[in-house]
Amino acid sequence: MAEELKSIVAAAVPGGSHPRANLPTATEDSGSYTEPARCPTRKRGETAAHIALKRLALLWAQSRGYSVCAFEVQLPRCRFRADLAAYRPNGKEIGTAAIFECKQAFPDLRRDNGGSAVTAKRLEKVFQRRQVLEKILRIHYPALRIPDSLFSDFDSHNFAAIEHRGYARVLRELSALQNRLFDCTKFERLIRYRCANLFFLVVSNRLFREPEIPFGWGALIESEGELVLMRKPLWHEVTSGNRLKLLERIAAAGTRLLNKQSEITFDDVCAARNRACP
Repeated sequence: MAEELKSIVAAAVPGGSHPRANLPTATEDSGSYTEPARCPTRKRGETAAHIALKRLALLWAQSRGYSVCAFEVQLPRCRFRADLAAYRPNGKEIGTAAIFECKQAFPDLRRDNGGSAVTAKRLEKVFQRRQVLEKILRIHYPALRIPDSLFSDFDSHNFAAIEHRGYARVLRELSALQNRLFDCTKFERLIRYRCANLFFLVVSNRLFREPEIPFGWGALIESEGELVLMRKPLWHEVTSGNRLKLLERIAAAGTRLLNKQSEITFDDVCAARNRACP
């Protein structure tokens, strides 16, 4: 455990075990050491509404104990970048990792409007079918309840344990319709690649449609200047190595932001290391 944490510190703090260790590659750096950014928290083409959602997500995460956070984090094991990645320490144990994706407009949420009305209508019906099935299964299989909340009404249920064919078929159709509606598989891949324990979709109140929230993701809705948890995310088991890898990426993203704010370029870092280790 101590060795793993040392490797994370080495990745975040200039001056690792090797003179040129931990320097980002051209792909990983993505221009972090180029000319100073005039607005470090705003990427090119990003709207003010999207920035506001990211700020609210950052505030919400920190208020829930996620003390290690960073914007625009390149995720491990996949090619995607998270709007916000967060890590909640857990004493001497490996903590909890969470990913937040912010969507501020329907085109951004659905990407492709072609046939979206028909797909959304079918999605609504399948979602209602899933709710009916879960209600029936909760009644007939009370042992599936997982006591993970202070209030029994909010407890999760392990429906996969009984391998109900009808329920599995509904979940498959629901996933297929959501992927078709969004015209991408980013949300599903982030879960499949086990990038974090928890996933949250952050949207404005006018965009919230519960059937369109990806399965397994939580929903945070912007309302009157703050975020409200409208749907709890499912817990996903992630190996300690993956969580530490995400923590390392968060630390690296924070370091790149500090470099931009301090006007430190890639050449400056190389020159300083060459002077320190001739």
